[in-house]
Amino acid sequence: MSYATVEDMAARFGESVLIQLTDLARRGQVDTAAAQMALDDATAEMDGYLARYTRPFATVPRILTVYCCDIARYRLATGMRQLTDDVQSRYDAAVAYLRLVAKGQAGLSGLPENSAPAADSTVVFAEPQQKVFGRDRPY
Repeated sequence: MSYATVEDMAARFGESVLIQLTDLARRGQVDTAAAQMALDDATAEMDGYLARYTRPFATVPRILTVYCCDIARYRLATGMRQLTDDVQSRYDAAVAYLRLVAKGQAGLSGLPENSAPAADSTVVFAEPQQKVFGRDRPY
């Protein structure tokens, strides 16, 4: 389940923008499959930053919907060679916010964080082994 829908993107950017970004067949309509794939890819990218939270969310915070649309638009625009400064800056802002969330410097209001650590933090050192190669042992 992605954090935004094709309808969210159409409401945010306009249907004509979505047609420009997705209509490879030149039918004059939004290719919903291409738009949904971009949203799913954006969600996957965002999930990498949201490891502190248990997903899927019961209700998606609005900020994630906004940033999911921005990231999906960036992905579509780069594929269609229609990248503008606005699209790039929106993508950069989304990733900057997600990095803050990942570091714990920003949060998602109303959502509890995972109580368990994400990974085992135990360090294990291996016993040193005999050298296999060296000046004293060429083979």
